[in-house]
Amino acid sequence: MTHDAASSSVDASSAGSAPASKPLSARASRAINLRYGGATSAARRREIDALGPWFHNLHLPDGSQTAPTHFIGGDFPMFKWREIAPAIPKKLNGWRVLDVGCNAGFYSFELARRGASVVGIDVEPLYLRQARWAAEQFGLGAQVEFRQMEVYDIARSSEQFDLVWFMGVFYHLRYPLLALDLLAQRTRRLMMFQTLTMPGDSVYDNTHDHPIHERTPLLESGWPKMAFIEHRFAGDPTNWWVANHAGVEAMLRSSGLKVKARPGHEMYLCEPEARAAARRRIYASQLAAIASLVKERPRASRVR
Repeated sequence: MTHDAASSSVDASSAGSAPASKPLSARASRAINLRYGGATSAARRREIDALGPWFHNLHLPDGSQTAPTHFIGGDFPMFKWREIAPAIPKKLNGWRVLDVGCNAGFYSFELARRGASVVGIDVEPLYLRQARWAAEQFGLGAQVEFRQMEVYDIARSSEQFDLVWFMGVFYHLRYPLLALDLLAQRTRRLMMFQTLTMPGDSVYDNTHDHPIHERTPLLESGWPKMAFIEHRFAGDPTNWWVANHAGVEAMLRSSGLKVKARPGHEMYLCEPEARAAARRRIYASQLAAIASLVKERPRASRVR
């Protein structure tokens, strides 16, 4: 589970198992230092590289960067944060935040700097080691807690979060709508959602009901849908789903969320909808049954 880049050329899709930045040669390290004005010593570079490979390029307090030559291109995920940041409250004091697929903690740290108390979760021990180390570098250890767990394990807890950060994970999940339903139930104020999508923003007007033999509208480009990836997409076998824009909005509504803003490509800032309880009543028994199975599983370990 990891935050990914989202779509085409500049924001080329990349999965959690995609190649992260490789350790730099001494010559490349010197070039990076000159380009970015940093003064990363050879020892510091070795310390960073020993924790690699890195997917998040973190700008450390001493000017070092963890993945300055990112395969996606650009300063990832900083260039995404710059799109999102204006849509998020500048002061998050008193807010409890859940960062799903936290990776090395880039978004966790940015939100903690705004005053939030953050829980970052991921299944990959490598990323959690990086995040824990980076929290010490930034002096944010008291504000950010990292846990090794699946997103579905959130069913064990009834804890509510003021902000749920759900970016770059949805399409890597075999059971994505289950994860969205579980997280939507625990969203008190806002959810930042991002997923890989098909080209286009068209929305079919009449999706409320059709006779069983009237199926042609399902072929319309704006009908809510997801493409299932049986084999690989962008070289990654964990890229399971690619939804269209209409499908994303429909799933968010069905989970009890309302799209408040779209701060960037494939990004949806949502808030709980007033009719959320009524919408969830249709599938409440199914969700409860699945949640009970999750609770019976052995508890995953926590990484502090």
